[in-house]
Amino acid sequence: MFFFNKHLSFFISMLLLCTVALSQQTTQMMGSNYGQGGRNVQTVGKKIDSLQRRDKNADSITIYFKYYNSNEIQKLDSSINDFYVHYPIPYTSYNLGNLGTASKSYLFNASKQIGWDDGFHAYDGYNYTLENTPFYQTTRPYTEFGYLLGGKGEQMVEVKHTQNKQQQLNFSFEYRFSNAPGNVKNQNANMNNMRITAHFQSKRKRYESYFAMLFNTTASSENGGLKNAALLDSLSLNDPFELDTRLGVSGASFRNPFNTNIATGTTYNRNTFDWKQTYDFGQKDSIVKDTIVTHLFYPRLRLQNEIKLQSSQFSFADANPNTTNYLQYFGVVYDTSAALKIVDNWKVFSNEFSLVSFPEKLNSNQYLQVGAGYAQMIANLNGAEAWNNYDIYGIGTYKNKTRNQLWDLLATGKLYLNGFHAGDFSAQAALSRILSKNGTFLQMSFQNLNRTPSLNTLGVTQFPINALKSITKENTTQFDGLIGNKAAGWNASVSYQLIQNFQYYENGFQPVVYGSVLNYLRGQVEHKIGISSHWSWYDQVTMQVVDPNAPIHVPFLVTRQRLAFEGNFYKNLNLSTGLELIYHTNYKADAYMPFTGQFYLQNSFTTQNRPTANAYLNFMIKRFKGYVRLENLNTLLPTSKAMGTSYNFTAQNYPSLGMWFRVGIWWNFIN
Repeated sequence: MFFFNKHLSFFISMLLLCTVALSQQTTQMMGSNYGQGGRNVQTVGKKIDSLQRRDKNADSITIYFKYYNSNEIQKLDSSINDFYVHYPIPYTSYNLGNLGTASKSYLFNASKQIGWDDGFHAYDGYNYTLENTPFYQTTRPYTEFGYLLGGKGEQMVEVKHTQNKQQQLNFSFEYRFSNAPGNVKNQNANMNNMRITAHFQSKRKRYESYFAMLFNTTASSENGGLKNAALLDSLSLNDPFELDTRLGVSGASFRNPFNTNIATGTTYNRNTFDWKQTYDFGQKDSIVKDTIVTHLFYPRLRLQNEIKLQSSQFSFADANPNTTNYLQYFGVVYDTSAALKIVDNWKVFSNEFSLVSFPEKLNSNQYLQVGAGYAQMIANLNGAEAWNNYDIYGIGTYKNKTRNQLWDLLATGKLYLNGFHAGDFSAQAALSRILSKNGTFLQMSFQNLNRTPSLNTLGVTQFPINALKSITKENTTQFDGLIGNKAAGWNASVSYQLIQNFQYYENGFQPVVYGSVLNYLRGQVEHKIGISSHWSWYDQVTMQVVDPNAPIHVPFLVTRQRLAFEGNFYKNLNLSTGLELIYHTNYKADAYMPFTGQFYLQNSFTTQNRPTANAYLNFMIKRFKGYVRLENLNTLLPTSKAMGTSYNFTAQNYPSLGMWFRVGIWWNFIN
């Protein structure tokens, strides 16, 4: 506790500025929404809708979207100063040395997933998710193409298209593929992500339908880390590919940007099909002006149904298992010469029905929702059905955004009433407020949840995980706060989490429950500082404090600093170029077990990393964006006692990339 109290002073200034947040930021709302909420008043009839108008300018387009279960209107991001907008994982996360390998955040967040949880999350950062699925409205067909090329044949391709078929129907398609051969042996990884959406609304605005299909596949070779990481400082050809790894057949390893086969490694598939329908009862009205009749509709009661099917497959395979390495490096006994394959298959079907009431005729952003749902869960382990169970749950939501758009209140709850996860619950309250005319806002939130351990920790898996002896629910209480101003380019936030019965892995195979109460505190500050008319300094700092006796190891400080020369030149050229430094303080980074796909606590290795230095040149000419990056310049300095080893490590025996060159283009087209 002394360590915890010692660092509280670092957060005093932020605690004075912030109270707690997770609410939506206040913006003007769309006419219809996907999720809990009401439709704003919209017009139909003889009057032409704005989405049917064609701008005289051939290049003009009006396009916006809302995320799944969100009321907030979003616009496409046209900024160029941050490369991570297009990169799958943010700077606050790391992987095991290569794009597509297992990843984890430097920042701690307790799991918020109540009910069904398979427990395999090492590759979640690369997936399309339902929560981040956009539903568009556009006046013209819009297409975006992106291509990223990196060192050693690394490549990533992105395609996005959306268009409206008349006003009532919109559909969109997104696809992303990446393949990275890696910097060391047995490290090639690839991912395939596809998302298809459709949104339909009837002419009279009574009926609305949302449909989404998500397909995610991540396949990554598992090399178990280097056999002798100390040899990085004495490479004959200055290429880490010379070194042997703990898993895989090193003699058969080669780097081919078109090879997506995984001989020794992990393959995860997550697919989701979601269909939501709503039908409104309410009051009809009309306005007649200059012989043009505009029909109005005010929803008062909504019937809502959502059907969801999730299918998942998790596998580890080794075509040529080395029993000696298994035992020496991982303590795994494998006595047969046959190929190894472990497979878990999951199917989860849920059906949810709810009623939504709108108390005020002219404020569809005030509503009350109550409903119930049923979920059926089936696990097939190595081809045989081994587990089948169900859940029955209730939901409730109250939202009230005032008509002056200044206050926004949201309260939600979900309780599992019967079935395997009976007693799981989540209750959340959030409040946001616009504080000034210049856009300063405040957000506050509170959440308490009770969750059953993930099913693989309870033994519902074919993977070699030693099951928990009993079900002990994990309880998390969280306070969040955020204050900021988008136009001024600054925000400050604080998060406090109190966790009882925290569940973690004490080694690669054994989940355990922490018997004491765990306290965690995080503060973050982001600020854009204008140095001159064209020079800007982007300051991002995160600090974390946790009791040293708790089974959580995170860096105390994580920061990204960017010095950028930017502006608009020659009318059509937007430019942002400069130097980026990313750094975290030394800490005992979690180890990784390839046989179970889990990060776990360890106390024998402490990172001694240098700040990561990247030079970049980002530019945009009309609808064309270009990104040129020379990364990990810190590896150019030789190993020394003062500066440490030239290679940074993300986990024990897992070096990050050396000096790395990336060039990317993103180009959008208006048809």
